[in-house]
Amino acid sequence: MDEKRVYDDRRRVTVAYLATGQGVATVRVASDRVGQFGLAHRCVARDVASTGDRVYVATPEGVLAATVAADSADPGDGPTDPGSFDSLGFDDAVAVAAGDTVVAADSDGTVARYRDGEWHTLGTVGDVRALSGEFVAAADGVYRFLGDGRGGGEGSENGDSLRNVGLDDVRDVAGRGVPLAATGDGLYRLGNGWLCEHEGPFEVVATEHRGGGPDTERAHAATAETLYAHEDGEWAAVDLPTDGAVADVAYGECVYAVTDGGTFLVEASPERTADGTGGWRHRSLGLPDVAGLAVV
Repeated sequence: MDEKRVYDDRRRVTVAYLATGQGVATVRVASDRVGQFGLAHRCVARDVASTGDRVYVATPEGVLAATVAADSADPGDGPTDPGSFDSLGFDDAVAVAAGDTVVAADSDGTVARYRDGEWHTLGTVGDVRALSGEFVAAADGVYRFLGDGRGGGEGSENGDSLRNVGLDDVRDVAGRGVPLAATGDGLYRLGNGWLCEHEGPFEVVATEHRGGGPDTERAHAATAETLYAHEDGEWAAVDLPTDGAVADVAYGECVYAVTDGGTFLVEASPERTADGTGGWRHRSLGLPDVAGLAVV
């Protein structure tokens, strides 16, 4: 498959990492143009996160980590070498988040932070669904980190470093900027308590705060049928060019999304598209069981 025409104008290349049932997939995108894609590592990938030049993957065998290769205008240069993922331990990982440190959760609900080559338990909750920033989305509510990951967080309700801060049946949480939570009965924003933004069963939520005030924040949320974008203080349904439930949303030069059936989407502003029209572009990757998306 020859995709080098995608990069002929030497636009900035973004590499997206997908957690799928077949492994960690990579997709190279130049503005609104979806280029080369393939599997970087075969495994059962349940979640993926990135920070700087590192990518982290939650798998049944533990959390895997890889260093992202320097970017190249040549799409033949892979973002990582296949097989270059190293294990950090923490068996049966179901979720992972990356920021100043790496945090993961396992199928028993144990949440831990990776520091100095070791995992330090934060606490145990019920059925972890997602991690973001300092928040945990779980079946029995949203939890917030309190301590340093070495246990005994002051003020914790269960003697460790997690505190339940409300809600129920939380499917996803976004902890960057103004925290948002997707639950079985609505989309909530954390203000003076949890405030309902939109009713209905939400599955996915994502935010990006770029600094400079609330107008610079981007946010998306999805039910099983509809993707919503937060625009001008309101949540508006997005008219996507393809069917399928949105599995995750990520931000970089553009807005990126992927469906659980393996269709990759990118929304670019008019000035970043060849025809000047902007909007959503999409491409089927042929990779089912997509669970997560991260970009570098």
